[in-house]
Amino acid sequence: MSLGPSLRKLIDSDIARASTLPAQFYKDPALVEEEKRKIFHRTWQIIGHVSQLQKQGDYITVDLLGEPLLIVRDTKGELKGFYNVCRHRAGPPAEGCGSRKVFRCGYHGWTYSLDGALLNAPEMEGVAEFSKEKFGLTPLRVEEWEGLVFVNLDDNSGPLHRSLRELPQQAAKFSFRKMRLYERRVYEMACNWKTYIDNYLEGYHLPCVHPSLNRELDYNSYTTTLFERHSLQASPIRGPENESTTERRYSQAKGDDVAEYYWIFPNWMLNCYPDNVSLNIVLPVSPERSIAIFEWYFREDALKTDAPAKTVAFSDEIQIEDVKICEIVQKNLLSRSYDRGRYSVKQERGLHHFHSLYLEAMSG
Repeated sequence: MSLGPSLRKLIDSDIARASTLPAQFYKDPALVEEEKRKIFHRTWQIIGHVSQLQKQGDYITVDLLGEPLLIVRDTKGELKGFYNVCRHRAGPPAEGCGSRKVFRCGYHGWTYSLDGALLNAPEMEGVAEFSKEKFGLTPLRVEEWEGLVFVNLDDNSGPLHRSLRELPQQAAKFSFRKMRLYERRVYEMACNWKTYIDNYLEGYHLPCVHPSLNRELDYNSYTTTLFERHSLQASPIRGPENESTTERRYSQAKGDDVAEYYWIFPNWMLNCYPDNVSLNIVLPVSPERSIAIFEWYFREDALKTDAPAKTVAFSDEIQIEDVKICEIVQKNLLSRSYDRGRYSVKQERGLHHFHSLYLEAMSG
């Protein structure tokens, strides 16, 4: 597929006239590598939580779409990020997670400080013009927001707070930083990562795909608000006056309780309810495979109740329904009968927004 500056014209800026992304964008193998270079390696990506990096020497290693990374709390108490690749012969300076005073490559024993400086290079005597100062670990940018640890592989990208724009102020009321992680799950999905994001960005499918969630939310009051690099879907949670014979997760909701779903370009979401926040991260694996990482966070007092277990069970039910429909859609995108569809002006503004941002990034 030929990509270039004209690509952004593929989606009309007027949603009433626009058609969706062509099916080819969900199945072309060449696009996966292009998306890594132009989108995932140029945007702030979540790779951990500060609870994993509390003390000096605490570290984690992460594979971000094929790039091995190392994040550590250094001697000054600051977060530092490096490529987890020894500068000698590409061995691993660190493995897993834990706490270290130095990092020693498991291949030939080259040793690095918590600041990434090369401390010791055994058996390198006699090597012409060799300088330890030139062979420290390659650094990368790392920042933190609300306890989430982000990295950006593009040295020319702006700071994290600039990319988040209005989100910190909008999400402040949920006090996310004060919450604690309850559980983490990884869902393997037989669909393109964009197929899943498309599905997330509209409540249009709520009555058909999610009967239990539809009982919780007021579909007729569902709204989507667009911002420069993210969107917000919101719906009032039905109060006790809407009780039915079927048990509800939020039957105790007050009249002013709202569910808010934030999507941040390109691939992470915050699902905010009155008593919890869940984080979703979606990553490509291949043209027709992806993973969704789910983390559920609760206030300290809620962890002593049965609310977290009920929430995870309810969320898991919704996720299974989403994965099922996304995998069917992915198969149908291969059909010779389908290429492009049209957007619902009322219900799919978030989807149109995502496709426009996607093409802007891919146009290079």
